[in-house]
Amino acid sequence: MSDANQRISQIVNEHDIVLFMKGTPLFPQCGFSSKAVAILEHCGADFESVDVLQDMEVRQGIKAYSDWPTIPQLYVKGEFVGGSDIMMEMYEAGELQQLLQEKVGSAS
Repeated sequence: MSDANQRISQIVNEHDIVLFMKGTPLFPQCGFSSKAVAILEHCGADFESVDVLQDMEVRQGIKAYSDWPTIPQLYVKGEFVGGSDIMMEMYEAGELQQLLQEKVGSAS
């Protein structure tokens, strides 16, 4: 396992909800990351964020880790959920709120 893979695995497993994104929740650096943050905040989720722009190894490694080509990426209880489009679809269907409630007990 590469160093980046180990670090990603540790982050994903240490936190209930993790969003790998471009920028920070206060200052997202792309529209998709901004949308992902807004969805999680609207759900009332307490989440950890990882700014992939600060670490090129993690930026590339997360794509291989999840076998998903784009960022942002959401993980809940160690499981990959998807990117911002999937998050929006799940949110609109009420599935994201249900997933967060079942897995971590947080969603409004």
